Amino acid sequence: MAEINNKDFQFIDINTIQAEKITAPRYSYWASVFRVFFRKKINIVLIALFILLLACSFIIPAFCPYVPFENVTDAKTYHLNPKAAMDYFGGFSMKWIFGTGAQGNSIFYGIWASARTSLVLAVICAAINMTIGILLGAVWGYSKRFDQVMLVIYNIIANVPYILLISVLVYIIGAGFWSFVFALTVTGWLGIAYFFRTQVLIIRDREYSLASRCLGTPIPRMISKNILPFLTSVTVTLLATELPSYISMEVFLSYIGVGLSAQVASLGRMIQEAQSAFLIYPWEFWPPVAIAAAITIILYVLGQNLADASDPRTHM
Repeated sequence: MAEINNKDFQFIDINTIQAEKITAPRYSYWASVFRVFFRKKINIVLIALFILLLACSFIIPAFCPYVPFENVTDAKTYHLNPKAAMDYFGGFSMKWIFGTGAQGNSIFYGIWASARTSLVLAVICAAINMTIGILLGAVWGYSKRFDQVMLVIYNIIANVPYILLISVLVYIIGAGFWSFVFALTVTGWLGIAYFFRTQVLIIRDREYSLASRCLGTPIPRMISKNILPFLTSVTVTLLATELPSYISMEVFLSYIGVGLSAQVASLGRMIQEAQSAFLIYPWEFWPPVAIAAAITIILYVLGQNLADASDPRTHM
């Protein structure tokens, strides 16, 4: 056998710690989600439009407060179209670009003050209902004893029409902003909790959950580590429908006269006040309808696209 040439071979030390490391690129779930999300150019356009709507809804009312009855004593300012309003008030002004309403109010300022109300209402209601619904739904689906109690409560409350319940509550406690939030959230979380209860039942008895249960893992940790992370895309999908639904609910209830009080500017109130004469004064009816529709559609489409992007199957 030929002798080994020491110049061709050398001994190296084995580092056991380094040997255990896997040379693979780092993976971030949310980085992958947003990479898939922004791959669609329509999402960038919709985000830009939504930021513009947000800026107008919060900046314009802050610097140009909306006073619905500022010209109520001057009957000549009632129901003026944009051209007539600008001529009457002394030339071009963004304040009168949509004309005036039934009390001589600025429709342009009213739209953005109303949009701010609708957006704040939707965010608050969604935050309350989603938080309570997800947490209770997770416990509801995991605990069999809690499931028996909640099913009785759900069967009783779910048989009461939601619109009827909100209407009765608004009549009893008043039509203020926080009263309306209470009416939308007092039972609004129940449907979300029941939905998550069903989702948790599907994944509750998978192998890794059974193994954690055998090891004595506490229930809160089981829910937070083994169950809820697998429902991320479901949560985003539900949020995508919840946010626009509260805006639509406010518009509808205010339209039928059950929503927010006249002292609170809202898109539904503006539409309700203009609906009786929208053929005669279309500039009072269609701008708030267009803004309400734009906000609802943008939120829904962005939410659905984010839900699709958060689905792990889209990352393969």
